[in-house]
Formats: sequence, C-alpha cells, structure tokens
Amino acid sequence: MDLTEQNQSGEMISFGIIASAGHARSVAMQAVSAARKGDFESARRMLDEAKQAGLEAHLAQTALLTREASGDHVPVDVMLVHAQDHLMTSLLAQEMAEELVHLYECKHDRNESQDV
Repeated sequence: MDLTEQNQSGEMISFGIIASAGHARSVAMQAVSAARKGDFESARRMLDEAKQAGLEAHLAQTALLTREASGDHVPVDVMLVHAQDHLMTSLLAQEMAEELVHLYECKHDRNESQDV
C-alpha cells in the first residue's frame, strides 16, 4: 500500500469513527430525553443502540492502533484528531446518559411508591 492509499484508508477509518461516535452520542442523548418523559423501555433500547455504535467506533480505533503497533505507521492528521475527539466525547456522553436514565428511573419509582 503506497502513502496515498494509506492516507485515504486512514481518512476512511477516521470518517467511520466520526460517524459511529456521533451516532452513539446522539442516541445516548435521545435516551435521556426518553427517560425524562418516563419512557424507560425506549431509553434502555437507545442506550443499547448507543453502545453498539460506540463499539463500532472503538473497533475502528483499535484497527488503527493495531496497524501502528504492527509497524505500519498511521499518519495523524486533523481528521484523525477530530475522530478521536468525537469518540471520547461519545464515550463520556454514553456514561452520563446511563447515569441520568438510572436517576430518572429511581425518581419515577420513588414517586410511584409515594402515590400508593
């Protein structure tokens, strides 16, 4: 693989990370919105979807790391830095969304037990 092909391959992986991580973050935030409305089944389904999209982004990142570790240098450009930023932001959003959905569920359960 020549340098141009490597750069194009790296760009495509970066785009894949950005797309998957962006989807993961978006769905995680939709899960929080669903939980706020009391739709916990949808919220949990969305969190699962966010995890799957996050896993896809993580696997793409792992492919780059594996390539670098095997001696095939991966050029670091602005697109890759942007992809890494998206991935880290989406991981944090997913963790926070999990906690917020849990808090909304606890609040809902507490309110229901007081209504009885």
